Amino acid sequence: MRPWISSLALAVALAASTPSLAAPPPVPVAAAPDAALAARLDKVVDTALAEQRLVGTVMLVARDGRIVYHRAAGLADREAGRPMREDAVFRYSSVTKPFVSVTVMKLVEDGVLKLDDPVTKWLPDFKPKLADGTTPVITIRQLLTHTSGLTYGLAEPASHPYHTLGVSDGIDLSGITLDENVGRLSRAPLAFPPGSAWRYSVAIDVLGSVVEKATGKPLPQVVAETVTRPLGLTDAGFVARDPARLTAAYYNAQPAPKRMTDNLDVPLGPTAVRFAPSRALDKTAFPSGGAGMVGTAGDVLALLETIRQGGAPILKASTVAEMTKDQVGSQAATQGPGWGFGYGWAVLDDPALGKTPQGVGTMAWGGVYGHNWFVDPQNRLTVVIMTNTAFEGMNGPFTKEVRDAVYGR
Repeated sequence: MRPWISSLALAVALAASTPSLAAPPPVPVAAAPDAALAARLDKVVDTALAEQRLVGTVMLVARDGRIVYHRAAGLADREAGRPMREDAVFRYSSVTKPFVSVTVMKLVEDGVLKLDDPVTKWLPDFKPKLADGTTPVITIRQLLTHTSGLTYGLAEPASHPYHTLGVSDGIDLSGITLDENVGRLSRAPLAFPPGSAWRYSVAIDVLGSVVEKATGKPLPQVVAETVTRPLGLTDAGFVARDPARLTAAYYNAQPAPKRMTDNLDVPLGPTAVRFAPSRALDKTAFPSGGAGMVGTAGDVLALLETIRQGGAPILKASTVAEMTKDQVGSQAATQGPGWGFGYGWAVLDDPALGKTPQGVGTMAWGGVYGHNWFVDPQNRLTVVIMTNTAFEGMNGPFTKEVRDAVYGR
């Protein structure tokens, strides 16, 4: 199968010159650009760069499976003066979650896992308790939908047990193994009875451990075998294979974003996120199923377009239908009012309530290193925003400006 090719011109040439090749994965190839869309998006990008809200970005927009806008802008490394390129490698942070969720659902298809399996089937010692001291059953399904009662250290104050126990969010340099991290999680109390509420959490890291125990293989190997290799993705993985293309990481500050250093706590509202940019090059860091991958914007688009077009060659259409269905209800407000959650991403139930031009069934999420993406099946749109600037590229005004420009608002 022909892999995703970073050079769009080369992709077009190959598509035109090799019609007899076996059908590739359903990833986009370059098409005639949408000039009006480009004018709107270029203005948004140029303004964000001029106002120093972003250091650099790669943006891709596909409509009907064809790329209608693509741009690398700004700097991949400001201090080195290295310009952003479309094949730049980013620290995915939570953009990892769709890759690992798809991996889990492939194992469900294959009968290796069952959604209603108790987690203790694979992790016998994973028995976090409720505040009253009881030990509830947690299922694979509840981990996938963030209804397990777990939370995230980055969402909790410094006094929270996750911090006192040294639980890693998967983006810092902790020096511990995946098993040790899961063990620490097990000693912390649950936030609520499993299945009774929704809270974004380290659940996908626990799923990564389940995958390892169920398959007898390291998580990176299973993700490669089930997702990235079948799609021909050579950069998406848990360690950057080409450090020269890895972007530097920045966080918003005045008058301009500052460069991140390892184990730096960057405030996020009343809490903070502990970043460690060098983790992307550290082969000894545990593979975080919720935040540990790296890769290009094109790799993300390839996965999302595969889902939008029904899942082949990695998943059945029936599996994708379940993944893209709201499993928790919009009262969870997972990305604000009107949003629920499927398996791997938020799902839009009510555009009016969400005050968004996106269609019902839109899937979306992002990553704390500065990323945001959405797939609108109704309008046959896939939009990938990858930046090297937290948190503007994740949930700052830039993300809404891009969204509105895509829809011509």
